[in-house]
Amino acid sequence: MRILVQKYGGTSVAGVDRMRQVKARVEKGLAEGFKVVVVLSAMSGETNRLLGLAREFSADPDPAECDSLLTTGEQVSVALFAMLLKDAGIKCRSVLGHQIPILTNNNYGRARILEIDKARLMDLIEEFDVLVVAGFQGVSCHGRLTTLGRGGSDTTGVALAAALCAEVCEIYTDVKGVYTTDPNICSTARKLDRITYDEMLEYSSMGAKVLQIRSVEFAKKYNVPVRVRSTFCDDPGTLVTQEDEQMEDVLVSGIAYDKDQCRITVANVMDRPGVAASIFSPIADAGILVDMIVQNTSREGRTDMTFTVTRADLEKTLAILSRNNKDIGAEGVQHDLNVCKISVIGVGMRNHSGVAAMMFTCLRNENINILMISTSEIKITCLIEGKYLELAVRALHDAFGLDKPGGDRVC
Repeated sequence: MRILVQKYGGTSVAGVDRMRQVKARVEKGLAEGFKVVVVLSAMSGETNRLLGLAREFSADPDPAECDSLLTTGEQVSVALFAMLLKDAGIKCRSVLGHQIPILTNNNYGRARILEIDKARLMDLIEEFDVLVVAGFQGVSCHGRLTTLGRGGSDTTGVALAAALCAEVCEIYTDVKGVYTTDPNICSTARKLDRITYDEMLEYSSMGAKVLQIRSVEFAKKYNVPVRVRSTFCDDPGTLVTQEDEQMEDVLVSGIAYDKDQCRITVANVMDRPGVAASIFSPIADAGILVDMIVQNTSREGRTDMTFTVTRADLEKTLAILSRNNKDIGAEGVQHDLNVCKISVIGVGMRNHSGVAAMMFTCLRNENINILMISTSEIKITCLIEGKYLELAVRALHDAFGLDKPGGDRVC
């Protein structure tokens, strides 16, 4: 049995005309001999509308009840789309997350998938030609509805593709694929034909909204080919897949950035064992992700500790530091919202030098100061002042020749 999974975002199901375009793609899959699993998001703007409604009734909505509310957005999408297919004579049914079930933990708002009932899925796909599955949602072991976080329908699609051993998972959105950088900032940005799982993970970790990071983790773990495409044209899009030698020849595949950042400095703490743990353990316990960390050189037994968190976590982080001030012995805590991260990404970095020097030289030539630096095997990230973001993106894109097919190839 050949199985195709297609996921459609909110703009793709924003009304009956858009859903008819989706129906045409489903019918094409059926004509090619596939059983089709269609994963739908809520209609564009619906999740935000429901969140606004929740805040009208509660200043601090209960997370479990909020998830119960938000899952109704996808329920509307799948029911309406199934009606459209049935009127066209297609044998289908709509399925909600708890009906499969997609079992998750109970971390409401950001639940993680633990297990999918594969036998139940196979029974359904054998009975129907098309399954229309609600994305973004699951059910906890306590029987409560859960949501998978923003972009969670991507994760639903890839997880179902893994469970069903589908040939490919197509992620349909309002862009043609993955670009070398944001085309809204850099007019010479070029769509990539292919990108590795690891590179896509780095893009997603930088806040790129093309794919949710957990969907890429699933795809890599279970070797699911993922194709990012536009609902509104026939462009083949970008294939997210395993790397090969040809992909490693390209030193840098793209430039990513993240404006949702702030820098926090814990000033003049004691430079002794245990202080770093006293700062970061409570932050980790609160589920806050810390990215870049720099400890200044010790002076007279004291030092500064600087790190970055997302803007959404700033107030919570400052509150934690305030409560733990006695343990860390800080003279003060400062924060700066006028910063952003910019990264160069490419699997070719693993075996070749010179990328960091080229990046730093490019920023120097544009008189852009580097505030912090972090690296991984395939990514170099600099924290810079936010006002220089667009200039830095365009300069680095040009410096690495990313406007040309093949980009900056290793000689």
